Amino acid sequence: MNTITIIDYGIGNLNSVANMIRYVGGKCIISSDLDTIVKAEKLLLPGVGAFDMGMSKLTSSGIKDLLNDLVIQRGIPILGICLGMQLMTQKSAEGELEGLGWIEAEVKKFTFNGEMNLKIPHMGWNNVEVSKDNLLIKEGEHKEHRFYFVHSYFVDAKNTTDIMCLTRYGHDFCSAFSHQNIFGVQFHPEKSHKYGMSLMKKFIQI
Repeated sequence: MNTITIIDYGIGNLNSVANMIRYVGGKCIISSDLDTIVKAEKLLLPGVGAFDMGMSKLTSSGIKDLLNDLVIQRGIPILGICLGMQLMTQKSAEGELEGLGWIEAEVKKFTFNGEMNLKIPHMGWNNVEVSKDNLLIKEGEHKEHRFYFVHSYFVDAKNTTDIMCLTRYGHDFCSAFSHQNIFGVQFHPEKSHKYGMSLMKKFIQI
């Protein structure tokens, strides 16, 4: 079983993610040390907060360049959660910095007219619809797939082949994507009980 290296770049509740991985039988370490991260067998990029702050921290720490090597050149599997997913795209309406650019997508802000009566951020439980066969969420495994969300911005994926899951909040948005060894989820598996545990088990097994 590969050890998952959870990247500590100063953003996100790392311990809750680590606790879930261990709870479902996985092994993980939390690290910001480049010499440790470079040895990673599998990666997890968490994150809560602003896009530009996340990119600034990844860049200034040297982790951005290292991730490009590990993920793009070496093909190490990586899972991005919430902001971690958004950082994998090309850009965000939330900031001005370029994203990692691994996925052809951009991050947009939820905007609703008054008739919808929908609050921002999108917060709480919502259904997730599987859009394509993938390694993390299996159609029919549960009666439904429900995950916990907290976000004001969403990923607009340009290639439908990258969209792993869709969720409706005013309109359909990409709540999970996958492209080769790269996986991203907008929701929080570590807060999503049995559905999150099922997803994390499958990431452990990749």
